[in-house]
Amino acid sequence: MRPENSLGESVDPVPFLVVASGGFLGCYSFGPPYLLEFGVALSSALAVTTAAFVLTTAVAYHRFVWTARPDLRCEIPADVRLRRLMLGGLAVVGVFALLLLPLFRG
Repeated sequence: MRPENSLGESVDPVPFLVVASGGFLGCYSFGPPYLLEFGVALSSALAVTTAAFVLTTAVAYHRFVWTARPDLRCEIPADVRLRRLMLGGLAVVGVFALLLLPLFRG
């Protein structure tokens, strides 16, 4: 059974599944050890990580299923693609900078 968007049209579930599984991998790979390094209890670290994963999955569902419009497929202009690529790269650098914080603790 294919998921449907808000208009009742069938939507390809693969992009949502890829982003949701990537969110699971990222959250549970980095979340608990990162929070444990700052002295958070294991149960609390797992709860925060689970909340982050649920939020990631909800945002992915909204973006890739609920608001998806399969009938509006078209080529995205090069300047828009470059801007998205640059912002994505900056976001990745920012996440890596946050992941480095425990190394600088004294």
